Amino acid sequence: MKPVVSLALIAAVLALAACGEREQVAEFKRGKYQGKPDTQPWANAPLPNEFRGGSWKAGDRASWENSVLERQLAQHEHKRIYQ
Repeated sequence: MKPVVSLALIAAVLALAACGEREQVAEFKRGKYQGKPDTQPWANAPLPNEFRGGSWKAGDRASWENSVLERQLAQHEHKRIYQ
């Protein structure tokens, strides 16, 4: 075979392989949740300080909310500059 013909044949095979993509959507079952169950954000432990995690206690909603408020205040430019 000539090199041009073999290259054209390889290109045609690759083009046809790209058309054979299967659908990647999960099958829907009525009334059944297929995914991972969600937990409350305050039920998780905070990240370590090296990742600038919060300082709440796992399971304590009030301390989690205070941690979120502190983080929001630190992101406010006027509060950061004038403190």
